[in-house]
Amino acid sequence: MRLGEIDVVPMSDGTFVARPSYFTREPVHDPPEPFDASGVAWLPIGCFLVRTGERVVLIDAGLGPARTALPDGMALVGGQLPVALQAGGTHPGDVTDVVCTHLHADHVGWLFGHDGRPVFPAATVWFGAADGAWFVDGDGEMAEHVRAGFRATSADLRPVDGDRAVAPGVDVVATPGHTPGHLAVVVSSGGDRVILAGDAITVPAQLTEPAWHSFGDVDPERAERSRAWLWTELERPGTVGAGAHFPGLRFGRVTSRDGRRLWSA
Repeated sequence: MRLGEIDVVPMSDGTFVARPSYFTREPVHDPPEPFDASGVAWLPIGCFLVRTGERVVLIDAGLGPARTALPDGMALVGGQLPVALQAGGTHPGDVTDVVCTHLHADHVGWLFGHDGRPVFPAATVWFGAADGAWFVDGDGEMAEHVRAGFRATSADLRPVDGDRAVAPGVDVVATPGHTPGHLAVVVSSGGDRVILAGDAITVPAQLTEPAWHSFGDVDPERAERSRAWLWTELERPGTVGAGAHFPGLRFGRVTSRDGRRLWSA
C-alpha cells in the first residue's frame, strides 16, 4: 500500500491455526468468517514493512523458525519472514527500526538469534515499557534466547511509555489489555492513515462479536476498551487498517449501514 511517500507492505512469517475457543468458552455453532465449517481458521503471523524517507521500519518480528502448540489443536508455525523480506529486496542490515506491538512469542521471534545477537543489527527496537517489565523482567512467558537478547547491551532498545513518534509518519499509540504495554502503530501521510492494530484486534469478526476476548488478553476489560477505540478510529475518513492475524493481511475499514457497523476489506 502506498500512502503519500510512505510504503506499507504486509508480509507473513507463517500460520496461526485458530479455533473459536481462542476467543470464547461458549460453543460456536455457526462461526463467522474467518472460520470454516469445521471451525478452523488459517490465519497469518503478520508483520509489516514501512518505508518512510531513509527509514525502514519493521512492525513485529514474527515467531521465528519455530512451531508452538496451543490448546484445542491450535498452533503457531513460523519461519518465513526472512524469505519475505528478501523477496522484497530488504536485507536484515537495511532495517533501521523494529516496532514490537507487544512481546508475545509470535511478534519477537526474529529479533534475536539463538546466540542472543540481534538479527537486525542496525535496528532500534521499540516496545511498550510495561511489556518489558512483564516479559523481560517479570513473569511473562518468553523464550530464553529472546530474553537474553533483550538483556544484552548490544541491542538498541527503546521502551515506550505512552504515545510517541518513532519515525517520520510512524507513531505508536498505547492500546493496553492484550498485554500490559500493547502498542498500535499509526502510519500517516497527509490526511490518510493506516492503523496496524497488532493483536489488540485479532480478527475482524470482533467488530460484530465485541464480547470475544483472546485467551491471551491479560486484562480483558482494558482490551475491550482498546478495541472499541480502534474500531472508532478505523471508521474515520481516510483511515484503513489491519491486524497481525487478519485474513490475508488485507487492509480494510469500518463502514456503517442501516445503523450497523461493518468491516469492509
